Amino acid sequence: MDIFSFALLCFTSFFTLTNPLGTMPVFLTMTNGLDDKERHHIVRRATIISFVILLAFTFCGQFLFKFFGISTNGFRIAAGIIILKIGYDMLLARYTNTKLKDEEIKTYADDISVTPLSIPMLCGPGAIANGIILMDDATNWELKVTLVVVIAIVYVLTYLILRLSTRLVDLIGETGNNVMMRLMGLILMVIAVECFVGGMKPILVDIIANARA
Repeated sequence: MDIFSFALLCFTSFFTLTNPLGTMPVFLTMTNGLDDKERHHIVRRATIISFVILLAFTFCGQFLFKFFGISTNGFRIAAGIIILKIGYDMLLARYTNTKLKDEEIKTYADDISVTPLSIPMLCGPGAIANGIILMDDATNWELKVTLVVVIAIVYVLTYLILRLSTRLVDLIGETGNNVMMRLMGLILMVIAVECFVGGMKPILVDIIANARA
């Protein structure tokens, strides 16, 4: 895979899984009553934490595979299922799986930048699984560097989108946001199917080969 195609795949999948547009309404609800300076502090901290956590899992994924005896193909299948579920929810224009009640918002008010904004909204299981799989696909240092750069770009964009969330919500409106989410959800489901098939194919080939032997 050439660098441009790999970078495009990385950007599309990570931006969709991070889903800053879908996170905007929840972020505005959680930060209701806070001034712009406090919101900017929360967004900056949340994006930095998400970036560090995602990079840590992306680079340590292969070690975890060996430590727990997990095959890459098995993980691809599991990741495909997780990403497919996230894409399906986005196709239905569901903002997030994290439902917050009023009392929960008050509980998280002191440090929502870590939970739930960073984990699981901006850096959930789908993004972590995607990072591990793409690092496994990055067969040389050029692709690995491309992956890290794209992740950084995605979180910079996420920071800008959430920082300007009040203006963006008024600009694109609820209908525009739902349309964007459905389109990204469809793209994400296609990526999930490719991931699932990529993990299932070698397993089926081995089964057939062993059956013939």
